[in-house]
Amino acid sequence: MGKYIFGVDVGGTSVKMGLFDMAGMVIDKWEIPTRTENGGELILPDIADSINQKITKEQYLKEDIIGLGMAVPGPVNAAGVVNKAVNLGWGVTPVKETMERLCGIPAVVGNDANVAALGEMWKGGGQGYDSLILVTLGTGIGGGVIVDGRLVTGVNGAGGEIGHMHVVDGEEEACNCGCKGCLEQYGSATGIVRLAKRYFGKSDRPSPLRNADITAKAVFDAVAGGDEAAKEIAGEFGEILGKGLAMIASVLNPAAFVVGGGVSKAGEVLFDYIRPSFEKYVFPGAKDAKLVLATLGNDAGIYGAAKLVLDME
Repeated sequence: MGKYIFGVDVGGTSVKMGLFDMAGMVIDKWEIPTRTENGGELILPDIADSINQKITKEQYLKEDIIGLGMAVPGPVNAAGVVNKAVNLGWGVTPVKETMERLCGIPAVVGNDANVAALGEMWKGGGQGYDSLILVTLGTGIGGGVIVDGRLVTGVNGAGGEIGHMHVVDGEEEACNCGCKGCLEQYGSATGIVRLAKRYFGKSDRPSPLRNADITAKAVFDAVAGGDEAAKEIAGEFGEILGKGLAMIASVLNPAAFVVGGGVSKAGEVLFDYIRPSFEKYVFPGAKDAKLVLATLGNDAGIYGAAKLVLDME
């Protein structure tokens, strides 16, 4: 009998779970719903029940399980305590302690974006780079920072919140964090829609996007179709995001930025718009950072969670 690891990625709608061998091969993966009612009090017991059922079904001994890694959407301190996860309804929650009590196996916990970065470095688009930044372009912008193979989480577990860097002065709309002019207000999927709506509010250039249901995908589909308005919107997106990545590179000097999330499905064309701005603003000593696409998709979290356990050894 070999040794095994559980990797768990807790999302606001579902919990993704994976069983791995020590080489990082997925033996099984499945999902359970995230029950957020009553302050999310059912989430950890549900996960523990699912893990314990899997151990029983496969007739594993507890000593066959090296540990359980978990990715959660909130800041996590070194003791595995989550200090508020709004999407789950959690306040201060001792995740590590609770899971070890419910499952009887060692547990390690990390922020979901940081853990996804670890997954991409281990088995995804970041393979071969031991210093990288994962940039997740979704509804917001998530970030995970790895330097010399180790996650940079910060004193309160809030390291890597690159979406909330201030990049634009004079912004009147507030970001979800309460500040104004944050990177995710322009570089995320919702940010691209914001830029498009503002563009059409001040330009009369004809475009199939005008009066359409604008999404980030629609903008980049229009770019691919040669639409000049879409190209200008993508240009503004790239100018701001490239500047943000240049600021990060000038501080951390990563080998690569690994770009994932829904917007990344547009593919390499994103980099055509990001790279000129990045090269314009970055400190010369950090300009060699590569821009690469993430490859693990929604599985990055379970891979990274499993790697957390291996790094715990």
